[in-house]
Amino acid sequence: MACQFNLVLYGPVGTGKTHLAVALGRLACMRAIPVGFFTATGLLMLLRRAKRGRLDAELRQIARARLPVIDEFGYMPIDEEGSGLLFQVISDSHETRSVIHATNIGFSGWGRVLGDKNMAAALIDRTVRHGRLTGFGGEAPTVAGTPS
Repeated sequence: MACQFNLVLYGPVGTGKTHLAVALGRLACMRAIPVGFFTATGLLMLLRRAKRGRLDAELRQIARARLPVIDEFGYMPIDEEGSGLLFQVISDSHETRSVIHATNIGFSGWGRVLGDKNMAAALIDRTVRHGRLTGFGGEAPTVAGTPS
């Protein structure tokens, strides 16, 4: 089995992380690679609903995407149950498929978001072992007529 590479797109709000993640997902689709696009919050809500009796089936459905994209990681804190569910998705992906993460939180803040430094360390380990961190810098563009 070929080694899979993860990608973490990290930087301030409005600098193009989601735009690039979507473009990479579209490119994968054009190459007949199934893609799943989730916000972190949406993915967790989906898994929480599935936990009431069909979690295995939902995890298999998510795994059909050879390239899951998880956007907006870090915008909302995640409780212990949510951290475990997210860990399951990332762990199931480890070395079997690539995952793209888009986040405005550096690795040092993942423990705060997940509420558990050990869980964060495990997620980071599985993400960066065969992964790349791409930083987005600069200021977010402003729209004419809006305060910056």
